[in-house]
Amino acid sequence: QVQLVESGGGLVQAGGSLRLSCSASGRTFSSYAMGWFRQAPGKERELAATIAWSGLSSAYYADSVKGRFTISRDNAKNTVYLQMSSLKPEDTAVYYCAAARTPRWLGVSPSGYAYWGQGTQVTVSS
Repeated sequence: QVQLVESGGGLVQAGGSLRLSCSASGRTFSSYAMGWFRQAPGKERELAATIAWSGLSSAYYADSVKGRFTISRDNAKNTVYLQMSSLKPEDTAVYYCAAARTPRWLGVSPSGYAYWGQGTQVTVSS
């Protein structure tokens, strides 16, 4: 049974930092892209960042987080991270970790991701 478990969310002041972690079990995801999505109240789920599979040094960031967020992965630990800096109130959302449906596919659409974590709340106060 595949499980993705996020941790590291919380309440932080604007300008602060948080690091989210996503630990995967039940399957090795080294050949799959891993992404962080977020969903704010009343809004659609959107991709914040995604990172390619092992061996391809490639990542994609939404314009809204570019330069402030960094996604990384540790394949030995089957874990993906999202380092968030210079946080803004508009970053407030539930953040979800996701694993791609197809090996060696990298994309921004939620439909391309088959496995999802339960989400972790990030709240940025002004």
